Amino acid sequence: MKACITEDTVKQWPFRRSYDFAGGSVKLTLGTRTLIMGILNMTPDSFSDGGRYNEVEAAVRHAEQMVADGADIIDIGGESTRPGFEPVPVEEELKRVIPVIKAIRAALPNIPLSIDTYKAETADQALRAGAHIINDIWGLKGEARMAEVAAAHRCPVIISHNRHTRDYSDLITDVVVDLRESIKIARNAGVSEELIWLDPGIGFAKTYEDNLALMSKLDQVVAEGYPVLLGTSRKKFIRDVLQLNANEITFGTAATTALGIMQGCQIVRVHDIRENKQTALMSDAIVYPRAKSI
Repeated sequence: MKACITEDTVKQWPFRRSYDFAGGSVKLTLGTRTLIMGILNMTPDSFSDGGRYNEVEAAVRHAEQMVADGADIIDIGGESTRPGFEPVPVEEELKRVIPVIKAIRAALPNIPLSIDTYKAETADQALRAGAHIINDIWGLKGEARMAEVAAAHRCPVIISHNRHTRDYSDLITDVVVDLRESIKIARNAGVSEELIWLDPGIGFAKTYEDNLALMSKLDQVVAEGYPVLLGTSRKKFIRDVLQLNANEITFGTAATTALGIMQGCQIVRVHDIRENKQTALMSDAIVYPRAKSI
């Protein structure tokens, strides 16, 4: 594993992007520092915080606290994606997320919101309600219409790696090939290059060993030429390493945040904002000056 971004693997890192949402009232800039995406689960069964923020008022308070702690984006989800999760009907998912999106947009009008869903109808209605970004754990392969929704709204779309089975011939090569397939789906639907972000899919269709191996090769995903979001927060492979519960592995998550930033990831999706913000600030102080010299 390379200790830092190097010229031979990433020619144009960091990938600089500027986005204006809601007529310019909401702005987001990639390429000057690591962005922090705060996780807001509107679910009763998420593995680490299920049920804590199901009420709209509690969700808004939590979003406000995350922003105060340093979150740049709030990611709102209405269906748990923990191992063995039960799919939620679209009507129930909408019931969970739409009122929260509207309330947070009113309380935090300048903060970008992402909708964590693989359902096209949920994404469409969430964007109409005030969300700005699609975060799809199935990389536009869950529902055929999702890419069309992203293209129609001209919004950033986070394409995650995922599979129904773990039948890898070569893990890293297969992850990259799968992501290229998702990119092709996006481009064929009319999604602009600058609106595509990648997520290596840590924890999805991967064993303990797979997750550790992929964490050491994130620069190969970054080398595809798109901003990369890393989502490791409180995930099982960290719990397994540390032999601790989900709410006890803040420092373990922070270690993966630092490792991801050192390999070129530009967004991190986390529960514990303050600790990961400090980790990102320290990592950025090392990595981003180096980027200027490449």
